[in-house]
Amino acid sequence: MHDFLLKELSNTNIEQELKDIGFDKSYTNKAKDKYIYKNFKIFNLTPAQANIIKQTALSVGADCATHREVIRGQIENSNAILGGSISQLIKVAKKLEHQPFGLKELGLALIEKCNPQMSQNTKIMGILNITTNSFSDGGKYYDIEDAVQQLNQLIEDGVDIIDIGAESTKPYSQAVSSSKQLEKLVPVLEYIKANNIQIPISIDTRSAEVAQKCIELGADIINDVSGFDYDPKMAEIIAQNPDIKVIIQHSQGTPENMQDSPQYENLMDEIYINLKNKVDYAISKGIKKENIIIDPGIGFGKSKSHNLEIIHRWKELRTIGCSVLIGLSRKSLLEMPDAPNEDKDIYTLALNSILINDNIDYIRVHNVKIHKKFQNILG
Repeated sequence: MHDFLLKELSNTNIEQELKDIGFDKSYTNKAKDKYIYKNFKIFNLTPAQANIIKQTALSVGADCATHREVIRGQIENSNAILGGSISQLIKVAKKLEHQPFGLKELGLALIEKCNPQMSQNTKIMGILNITTNSFSDGGKYYDIEDAVQQLNQLIEDGVDIIDIGAESTKPYSQAVSSSKQLEKLVPVLEYIKANNIQIPISIDTRSAEVAQKCIELGADIINDVSGFDYDPKMAEIIAQNPDIKVIIQHSQGTPENMQDSPQYENLMDEIYINLKNKVDYAISKGIKKENIIIDPGIGFGKSKSHNLEIIHRWKELRTIGCSVLIGLSRKSLLEMPDAPNEDKDIYTLALNSILINDNIDYIRVHNVKIHKKFQNILG
């Protein structure tokens, strides 16, 4: 009896694994697609569409799960889960291009989503709150001298982007007027311009008026935690400035009520659909897709279990085709309300290490220094 030795592979670099066993090096780049498996959820298919997709999948050795009544046509619409290797899914996609009922468009979309662009290195966005009531450092950098000192500290620590906000949107916080926000933001932006600071600057605001003025003063990114829901003019302002990036965040409710027992029937589906609709809306207004960053909104209408599920499943959002940002720094999911910020930062790093190892595009943090050191250790 032969004693076989088996080991499950968890290495995501399957191409290197193929090379290591002596596989033909000239063919590994193509062959790897046979060993990378993906599952896609497809929403609101007619029975005819669902049946064609299922039969097409089976014809190439893949599979597609649908509602049990699809086969009899006894249901108006069905979601489906299409699964297989990338190689199989591309074969499915090419066959769908010759099918009726709009499935050609699905085939083209499937090819695009089989190989999404991935960030090489996670960019670290450092937080600069010039507010009196932010949950972790409210009032600490409210004066311009303290704000400038922290700005320079973030740069020294190796920050990639600085996110400056003059309105706290923590749970149960109240809105801050545009004039009050600008009163605090303008001096900091003028300092940045006067000192020729080249680090990209993001402005954390829901106000189109604040966004426009800050763009005029040199801001590069607008971080709208309401995802265009607060100020209907925001999308137009971004579209009028074609070099400006925008962060579109998901939130259930508003800061005043978002943590009042948030409920979801299917958390990731609801976040995905909401953000996809907002991205489509932004594009319809003239915003370039490559300038859109999406944020699932940790702590914005989410329970602890919701937040943890997002951390483990955030890559599903990449299917939208935009870069992804997550900000969990010092938030309530850590369950450390009375701990010093130094302790919160350690646990923040522990959770962010999952995201960094998954090559997330952006993380938003208070303590840049320890995150940058962690990145340097990883090389």
